[in-house]
Amino acid sequence: MHIRDWPEQERPREKLLARGPGSLSDAELLAIFLGSGTAGQDAVASARVLLAANGSLRQLLDRAPTALTRLRGIGPARACALAAALELGHRHLAAQLERGEALGDPSAAGRYFTQRLRGLKHEVFAVLYLDTRLRALAFEELFRGSIDGAEVHPRTVVERALAHSAAAVIVGHNHPSGNPEPSAADRAVTVRIKQALGLVDIRLLDHVIVGDGAATSMARLGMV
Repeated sequence: MHIRDWPEQERPREKLLARGPGSLSDAELLAIFLGSGTAGQDAVASARVLLAANGSLRQLLDRAPTALTRLRGIGPARACALAAALELGHRHLAAQLERGEALGDPSAAGRYFTQRLRGLKHEVFAVLYLDTRLRALAFEELFRGSIDGAEVHPRTVVERALAHSAAAVIVGHNHPSGNPEPSAADRAVTVRIKQALGLVDIRLLDHVIVGDGAATSMARLGMV
């Protein structure tokens, strides 16, 4: 049965318009991008096959555009559309910074660091610099490491915060393993960074850890 023959309330596009994009499953969202299915399958069935073959929506979209082109049912045009959609999402989130929206809330900071760091194959430690009203001044990737970790130097964090005239910072890094739980090393470096920043009256608001699922806020865990 073609999707146009489905009950109207079950068709992905009609469902999105009536209930919003959050009401759609991963397969239904992907099906809207695909537009049509492969031989013998509608778009939703083709989307489910793609997700099953690649593990999850995240794992699928973490692929480079050139890798997407080699997947059955995607090809160059759809690969470009998916990559462009992801970049639009990144830029939409970055536009919040340009508009000067406050980012002191752990959820907002977690979403931002997740967009910037998830999917990277190596550990990256980054810093978001904020003014006195907790509006973003800049975002920098300061340290890169192997798949196991990145060596972090609190002195560099302080130097860059002073260079940006920051009143507060949020630091964050990714765990390529996917486990967002803070390690003993994460807790130790958070204490060192907080102490170093405190010497120059700059606040450390949070340390965000990005893995699979929602990012972990060390501030919410009482570790900052």
